[in-house]
This record gives sequence, structure tokens and C-alpha cells, in this order.
Amino acid sequence: MSKPILAIVGRPNVGKSTLFNYIGQKRVSIVENIPGVTRDRIYLDAEWLDREFTMIDTGGIEIESSDKMLTAMRYQAKLAIDEADAILFIVDGKVGLTSADEEVAIILRNTRKPVIVAVNKVDNMQKANEIYEFYNLGLGDPIAISAANALNIGDLLDEVVKRLPNDEVVEEDNETIKVAVIGRPNVGKSSLVNRLVGEERVIVSDVAGTTRDAIDTHFTKDDTSFVLIDTAGMRRKAKVELPVERYSVMRALRAVDRSDVVLIVIDAVDGVTEQDKKIAGYAHDAGKASVIIVNKWDLLEKDGKTSLRYTENIRTELAFMQYSPILFISALTNQRVSRVTELIKFVAEQHTMRIATSVLNQVIEDAVSINPPPSQFGRRLKIYFTTQPNVKPPTFVLFVNEPEIMHFSYLRFLENRLRESFGFEGTPLKLVVRGRKEEE
Repeated sequence: MSKPILAIVGRPNVGKSTLFNYIGQKRVSIVENIPGVTRDRIYLDAEWLDREFTMIDTGGIEIESSDKMLTAMRYQAKLAIDEADAILFIVDGKVGLTSADEEVAIILRNTRKPVIVAVNKVDNMQKANEIYEFYNLGLGDPIAISAANALNIGDLLDEVVKRLPNDEVVEEDNETIKVAVIGRPNVGKSSLVNRLVGEERVIVSDVAGTTRDAIDTHFTKDDTSFVLIDTAGMRRKAKVELPVERYSVMRALRAVDRSDVVLIVIDAVDGVTEQDKKIAGYAHDAGKASVIIVNKWDLLEKDGKTSLRYTENIRTELAFMQYSPILFISALTNQRVSRVTELIKFVAEQHTMRIATSVLNQVIEDAVSINPPPSQFGRRLKIYFTTQPNVKPPTFVLFVNEPEIMHFSYLRFLENRLRESFGFEGTPLKLVVRGRKEEE
């Protein structure tokens, strides 16, 4: 049984994301005084009085708007409401009751789900009697709060946990694979996420920059649990203008940090750009397993050697990621999308592979016999012992007599031997050199 779900809904700019971040004790949703900043559903686990639940932050509901983006936001909010066990309806105490609030209330009453009305921006609880007009919503007793000043949040959460179902919570499987989907704007990241989960979980638009937050999407396939983190497109710094977009890039990088596997999405039409190199470089430096996804493959005119030429170009441009498998797909037509989860599972296994110490040392000894270590000033490097202390990424410590003699080219040779012997496809390897005195 999964954790109960609380959807946070309301008009734009009433403080939903501020409250979401405070309850979750994390700055997950972007808070900016611009209507429409939160566009997709954002998920975050929270706890109150030993009750665990999952919150969904949503974009503001604009009932009568014909704007395409606001219409998509309204659709995302509806999906969140359908998914939720209880609903937290945020209204603005400074603005007062509006016709838009009343329209949202009609939608919520029709859901037949528990609804808690929180009147936000009541910065002086001595004036909490100003909330009485919100009784007209017909959704029970409104609760005055100030998300920005953390006023009366405890009373609000008391009411929230009362309305949540009391089903037993099962802890999330530790073997769940966390996958960050990264790339430049408009390369098809959100379309890929929607294809993988089988529903319109993330807003898809041909407007670059549609996704601003990093969104966790849970799904299961072939008895394996995944968490997909769809992230904002990363543009060059010179192209990042609004503060909200700077937050998005930082959040995308953090998404990489907390992932196990990174899908690096490249536009087949544009090819590998300088920004693609920087994005891939960040995933490589972070030590993450990765798969290079070439999307929009259906848009290219192809002959019998197109994929071969394209692969050679990627290997040249992303020379530091020779270990990453490459998959050509079309999220639009679903071409080869089914293979994405297979590759995710494969590289995740490679990322956590451990080698027995005896076997590891035998491979290193064989490598040394084929290509002796370098020497300097008449002193030759000796490798005494090798061990693997960590995974994610697989990390190897080589104890030697003179660490300063070890040349990066010889380390690369040893890395290649390890890959030839054990695979490690899709994951970087970390080789650490230590002096013999450090062996303990």
C-alpha cells in the first residue's frame, strides 16, 4: 500500500508552493512572485505526528483562461486531484473570496474527497475573523495560516492527517532506480517521460523551457520500480535570464546528484552541441551511470550507415563517455522507447557491480605483466594491492610504492583492462592511487 496523497490546489499565486516547501522542509517547488511558475505536478514525501504522506504541488487553476499553458496547468491540477486521497485548497486571505475560488470549490465538491480550506497570507492571527467569508465555499471550516511566516501550520497539518486514510504504509523499496532525465530545452525529455509511464504526467509543449521544476514520477515495469526525474532544460548561462530559470538549472543539477542513472537526451536534428557536452560532463563528473538517448530519430533522412556515422560522431564529441550505451529513439512515434527501461536496468546493475578482491588483483597482475608500470628517475612504479571499497560508481583503490609516478595514461590503461574483464558498461569508474603507508 502506498503512502496517502495530499494534493495542494488553488488559484495561481496564492502561496501553494511556499506552503509545500515549508511542510516538506525542502525547497523543491520554485517560489517566485510570478503567476504560473509551478506548471507540473511536484511530489514530495512529508510527515506529521508519525503519519507519512505524499504531497503534490500543482500549477494554479485558471478556470476560464484560453492560454494553452494555463489550460495544460489546469489539466495537471485535475490529474493531481484525481490521484489524491485528500485535497488542500489554498485561498488568498488578502485578496478575499473571488469568483475563481468559487469555481474551483465547485470542482472540489464534485470529487467527493476530503477537502481542507487554508486561508493563506493571514499574517496577523488577531484578524483571523476576516476568513469568515470563505465559509461560502461550502467546504467546511477554513483555517487561517501564513505560509511565509509559518503561522498556524501545525493546526492545519492536524486537520490534514485527520482526513487522510489510515492504510498501513509500506516503505519504498530500496532497490528503486532513480533516473534523472536531462538535456537542453525542447529535446523531448517530457515526451519521453510520458511515454515511459504511459500517461500525460508532465506538460509537453513546443515552447522551450516548459518544464521548470524537477518532477519525481514513480512507475513500475517488469517488477522493477523506477523514479523518473524530468528536469528543466539546461541552457547556456548567457541564455538564462529570469531568476526562476536559474533555480531550474540548479534543481536539474541536484536531480543528477540524487539519481542512480542519468538519461542524457540529445536532439537528433541538432546533433551534439557544446551545451550537450557540458550537460554530459556534469553527469560524468558526478559519477552517475548514464545512457545517451538520441531523440527525434524519425525526423532524419537515413541510409544504411546513418546510425553508424552518428554513433562515431557522438563518440568523438563525447570522448569522455565511451562507456555509455547509445539508443536512437522517437518519443513521438514510440520507436525503440521500450528499450529505454531495459538499458536503465542494465547500467544500474553495472553501476553497483562488485568484484571479488582476489579476482580483481589477478586482473591487475595480468595487466601489469602485459604492460609494465611507468618509471621515473630510475624508480619503477609497483602496484602492491587493489581493492574495491565502493560502488555507484565502482571505485578501486590501488596501493603503490610511489603514487607520484602513476601517470594518467597508465590509469586509463588499467581502467580499460577492468572494462574488458568485467564490463562496467554505462558507468564511469573511479581509480584512486595511494601510497603503501596508507594501506591500513
